[in-house]
Amino acid sequence: MAEGKGTPLADFIKSYAAEGTARFHMPGHKGASLLGCEREDITEIPGADSLYEAGGVIRRSEERASRLFGTGDTLFSAEGSSQCIRAMVYLACLSGRRKGSRPVFIAARNAHKAFISAAALMDIDVEWLWPESPESGICGCRFDTGQLESLLERVPDAAAVYITSPDYLGGCQDIPAIAAAAHRRGVPLLVDNAHGAYMAFLAQPRHPIRDGADMCCDSAHKTLSALTGGAYLHIAASAPEIFFKRARRAMELFGSTSPSYLILKSLDLANAVMEDGFTEKLELAAVRLGSIKSHLEALGWQTAGDEPLKLTLKPGSMGWSGNHLAARLADRGVVCEYSDRDHTVFMASPFNTPEDFSRLESALLDVERREPIPELLLPITSKRRAMSIREAVMGKAIDTAVQDSPGRTAAFISASCPPAILPVTPGEIIDREAAELIRYCGIERVSVVEEY
Repeated sequence: MAEGKGTPLADFIKSYAAEGTARFHMPGHKGASLLGCEREDITEIPGADSLYEAGGVIRRSEERASRLFGTGDTLFSAEGSSQCIRAMVYLACLSGRRKGSRPVFIAARNAHKAFISAAALMDIDVEWLWPESPESGICGCRFDTGQLESLLERVPDAAAVYITSPDYLGGCQDIPAIAAAAHRRGVPLLVDNAHGAYMAFLAQPRHPIRDGADMCCDSAHKTLSALTGGAYLHIAASAPEIFFKRARRAMELFGSTSPSYLILKSLDLANAVMEDGFTEKLELAAVRLGSIKSHLEALGWQTAGDEPLKLTLKPGSMGWSGNHLAARLADRGVVCEYSDRDHTVFMASPFNTPEDFSRLESALLDVERREPIPELLLPITSKRRAMSIREAVMGKAIDTAVQDSPGRTAAFISASCPPAILPVTPGEIIDREAAELIRYCGIERVSVVEEY
């Protein structure tokens, strides 16, 4: 989408790049072309606004995004949803901090690493929501709202309920029911919606803010048109007033003082993309991917998840591990988003061409059926805590082989990058079940608290 009316930040950057100004300001490349984008890579010069004091072109673009998503307010991030997650946790701490004690969050166990780092930085305790069964997989955490209500009764002054939806395999939580349960106790709901930004623009929108969340983060680069690192912090109109008053301070607390204007420009241009028949384009992409999914299921493939632009295969039904299937398809020029022993995940968007979809389907149809591989359903149960998350992360630690770790206290995060069930969190005691799950994640060495 070309720059034009309604893209104030992109228009300013384009105009400045065309002026031929003598640049005695950062960045050091001074607009010289090495990568090809330097002329538009600027800093907080007059007229460009400033992300953490936004009142000009950046603020106008954020307000446009807020109208598009239907939020009370929307702030831009040039450092992905990770920055937004830490900001959400901070804001919830401000709103619900108990005098003289650690804030307590109720969180689904498939939390992203950014949530754990936020817990360490802000010294919070977490009461975990656990999956109903191992069939949720290592990335999913479907839980019964009765479990949530029990925890809310036990922790009535919880700072927030925190969940991930969609999860990495495309599973979506019942956000309206979760929000209702939290709000009955006066507790805000925070949602890591990093994978679901596009769902606000479906013909039947499914977005956390619309469904009752008080705050959520969206990664604009995962499913929309922004550059990598572009994301949003969304605040619901009905959220506590302190969320609005301190949101920009919260983002500044966890963000670089030099946010990328190239990423900010891409967020500005994404507004125009989302207004240009985006719903129709989304629906067409969903139909194309859904057709492939239905065809594969008819041939005996097992699938998971209900997110419309994510195809999650469980290729063991066809005799393939997820990793081997991913490698085979890569040889055919089809690269997936994620794979593990049991899953292969493909993320689509309206920017995939019809040829892309045809190539994906053709490559999958060429996969020969082999002897089925049973799915590995690892038990996932609560762990005993020896110390707080912060104490473990900030303490002295040593590395050890996973097979030697049972009985030791985890000092850092032992999980793959995607939001996933954490086998053990910092401060918890590693048992044999957790060690097995860590090895399933492909991790052979872990960080444990040093013993004296």
